[in-house]
Amino acid sequence: MMVVVGLASPASAIANGENAREGAYPFSVLLTMTGLPTPDHGSRDSSCSGALIAPTWVVTAGHCFRDTGGRRVSRPVAERTTATIGRTQVTGGRGGHVVEVVAVHQSETADVALAELGSAVTDITPLRVATVPPSPGETVRLTGFGLTAGQTPATRMQTGRFTIDAVGDSLIETSGIAPRDDTSPCPHDSGGPYFRSTPGGPELVAVVSAGPGCPHTGPDLSARTDNISDWITATATATGARSISTYLQLALIPVALVLVAAAVWALRRRAAYRVPGADPGSRPGLRR
Repeated sequence: MMVVVGLASPASAIANGENAREGAYPFSVLLTMTGLPTPDHGSRDSSCSGALIAPTWVVTAGHCFRDTGGRRVSRPVAERTTATIGRTQVTGGRGGHVVEVVAVHQSETADVALAELGSAVTDITPLRVATVPPSPGETVRLTGFGLTAGQTPATRMQTGRFTIDAVGDSLIETSGIAPRDDTSPCPHDSGGPYFRSTPGGPELVAVVSAGPGCPHTGPDLSARTDNISDWITATATATGARSISTYLQLALIPVALVLVAAAVWALRRRAAYRVPGADPGSRPGLRR
């Protein structure tokens, strides 16, 4: 999760988790913020975790996008924010995509934000968003790119399994069960996806929101996503439709210009071959 200078820390890579195997959970996202403003008018760098839930959309924690006053905002805050998708290795990894974040939409009811990508990722299957809540006792998996138990940056994606302790109106409580009972999210794991296995594939149920220092036993708080699935779908669909419409309009401009130019050229060519007094439809002789 993301650590903000001068503010209370929300929930890092996963403490006492395990290395994700190469190619596993390709929808997992590392959000890198470069040049975040600080209250003393300086800047710093940070990161969050997230998940690809549509070709141009990443879900993460809402508090990953906050101004220097601690207020969640619907815009990128850093000078540059990028999403690394489909890459297990944090540094020096190969494959995957590094895409600019161009816009942010904040949920009004949960610590959840949608980050819009500047270009579509079409070769990775997005994580499906659940539409029914998890149940106490259910087991879910978490992926993240935050700090490890030694408070050192993870060199590759970490993962662990958790149990649902309780389900509230906008939050759920999750406790680590594997690899250890003190497996827990740490700083920079904020926004990391908790997902369950279903016959249709993995399904998002929540994102890391807040918790005590790591590692620890007992619950962390995570923001539910099933009860805002309509907002997630509507936001992605509406903005996507506008983007497609704008793209089509821009794409048609050069086509229209070509057609106009072709029509002008045809008229001029026709006028050049016209013989005074001749039938406009006739063809004059060509000069050699």
